[in-house]
Amino acid sequence: MSIARKCCRGQEQKDPTHTANYGVKLQERCQSVGVDCELVYPGATDVKHKSVEDYLIASLKGPPRRAMKPTAADVSYGPHERNVLDFYQAKSDKPTPLLLFIHGGGWMGGDKNGIDPKSYLAAGISVVAINYRYISQAQDVSPPVKAPLHDAARALQFVRSKASEWNIDKVRIGANGGSAGACSSLWLAFHPDMADAKSDDPVARESTRLWCAAVDGAQTTLDPQQMKDWTPNSSYGGHAFFKLDPAKETPQFAEFLAGRGKILPWIAEYSPYALVTADDPPIYLHYGTPPALGQEQKDPTHTANFGVKLQERCQEVGVPCELVYPGAPKVKHTSSQAYLVESLKAPSAKVISAN
Repeated sequence: MSIARKCCRGQEQKDPTHTANYGVKLQERCQSVGVDCELVYPGATDVKHKSVEDYLIASLKGPPRRAMKPTAADVSYGPHERNVLDFYQAKSDKPTPLLLFIHGGGWMGGDKNGIDPKSYLAAGISVVAINYRYISQAQDVSPPVKAPLHDAARALQFVRSKASEWNIDKVRIGANGGSAGACSSLWLAFHPDMADAKSDDPVARESTRLWCAAVDGAQTTLDPQQMKDWTPNSSYGGHAFFKLDPAKETPQFAEFLAGRGKILPWIAEYSPYALVTADDPPIYLHYGTPPALGQEQKDPTHTANFGVKLQERCQEVGVPCELVYPGAPKVKHTSSQAYLVESLKAPSAKVISAN
C-alpha cells in the first residue's frame, strides 16, 4: 500500500480520512498472521516499490507467492543464484517421508512457489520445492538441458545430506512436477544413481535415487523421432539440446528432428524413456485429455500419448506405472497427490501401483 502522508499514531491528522496511521495498523495486523504488506510513505523504511503501479507490475509479472511460509526459505544447494530451495517440515517424532517438487515452465520459466504443501504436511510428509537454472542461463552447458536436470539431482543429494537436521527419511523421497518438472522427475526416477562415494564433497556422496515419482503432463521422451511417431504435430524439445537463437523463442522442431543423428548420445542420457530399467521405482502419470496415438493433438507438448508409450515400456521391464487420463482403465488414484501420499506411506515402494 502507498500512502502519501507521514504517520503519527495517536495524533490529530491534517487529513484523517487518508492518514498513514491506517497503514501502520494494518501492516501490524498482516505481520502478526504472516501476510506480506509493504507500507510506503515519506520517510518509510524498507521501501521496495515507490508507487502502486511499480508494485502491481512487479507482483503480476513476478513468480507466484508462496502458499505458506517455509520452515527454511531460499536455502542454497549450489553455486548459481537459482540453486535455492524451500523446505516445509511436517510435524513428527520420527523421520518423515519427503516430496521433492520440481516446477514446470519448459525449463525456461516457472518458480518453486508454485506448490501448496499443506495437504502433504497434514499427511506427515515434508516438502522441498526447488528452483534450478533455466536453459537460457545455461547456454555454456552441453547440452543445455543438463543444467536443470543435474541441478535437480544436486538438490536431491543436498536434501539427503540434511536428513538428520530436517528429520527426513532418506529412503522415502518422491518427486513431483508438471510438464518440464515432470520430465525432470522421471529423469531422476530412471537415471542410475549419481552418488560418488569417493567424492570429497559429502553432498555428492548422497544417492540420487527415488522411492517413487508422480507427475502431471509429462514429456516422457526427448527423442524427436519418437515424438513425431507418437504425435505427428509434435513441436517441443529442441531447446533441450540446441543453443537458443535470439531471433527465435526456441529451435524449430524440424531442426531438432534433422539434427537427431548428432545428439543420439544425449538422447540416451537425458530422455526418460531411454533410461527405464527393471530396478526403477514405481511411477504415476496424469494427463488432462485422453490419448490418440498417431493422431495430431490439440496440446502435443502435454499429450497422454507420452504416457501410453512410457507405460508400455515400463510394463516390458516390470516397473509399476499407473496411467491416468479421462476415461482411463484401472485408475486407483485420481491425482498425483493421492498417489504420492499413499506411496510414500506404503510399506514397499512397488506394492500400490497398477499396470
